[in-house]
Amino acid sequence: MNLVSFEGKDNTKINGSGPLTSAEPVQPLDIECVEKILNYKFKNKSLLVQAFTDPSYDEKCVSYERLEFLGDTILSMVITNEFYNLYPKESPGSLTNLRAANVDTEKLARVAVKHNLHRYLRHKKPLFDDQVLEFVKAVKKDPTLPHSHGLLTVPKFLADIVESTIGALFMDCNSTDTVWKVVKPLLEPIIHLDKLEKHPMTELNEKCQKKKLTLTTKDTWEETKNFFFFIEDKMVGHGYHPVKKETAKYLAAKNAIDTFFGDL
Repeated sequence: MNLVSFEGKDNTKINGSGPLTSAEPVQPLDIECVEKILNYKFKNKSLLVQAFTDPSYDEKCVSYERLEFLGDTILSMVITNEFYNLYPKESPGSLTNLRAANVDTEKLARVAVKHNLHRYLRHKKPLFDDQVLEFVKAVKKDPTLPHSHGLLTVPKFLADIVESTIGALFMDCNSTDTVWKVVKPLLEPIIHLDKLEKHPMTELNEKCQKKKLTLTTKDTWEETKNFFFFIEDKMVGHGYHPVKKETAKYLAAKNAIDTFFGDL
């Protein structure tokens, strides 16, 4: 069965390495454009097709799910190796935070839209396009921002195709060194120690512990979509989010840091 179906170079309709302007997918897969984005030529082209095939596309096609599973592990391995060698004195906890910041769903989804990989996802789910369009619009407002800390709704399948592409790369070259050489430019800007932001919850706890202050919470998110922080029984932080409790908690912690500790 020939899984590779694409238009030749002379008939290429959309330049996948062009500016981020649309969420419109390109079907069937234009392998040459994707290879240009990756700066890598696949020996086994069917791996690349599989990496960009959602389970909804065609039940007769092999989807990206297994490659995504593999790619998740390979990405974790190569990014861990990079930071392990780059920061020989850092603790495992610090290295874990660095890795998490560089491989989480939003970071990888931003990679997908920055390099227009989303336009090559083969699927048959109309809602996918709407979700991507909303995310693309949000990212375009500040494309240099590495992370919104949960303020954006992130389509997980965007991160999935980055991981499945990494899985396909590894299966094709069988070399983590080659995978890292290809993937590192796509992940830029990589978040390093000097740019790693503490989660407001972590920072708030640390500040309270340092000053021996009692920190408590009031969780009314299920009823009102609000979350509150109190220091010594005084309300110091409030966060609201209609969809995600964790985002409301994040906003409340940030509000507490700004309003309470900003005055100290």
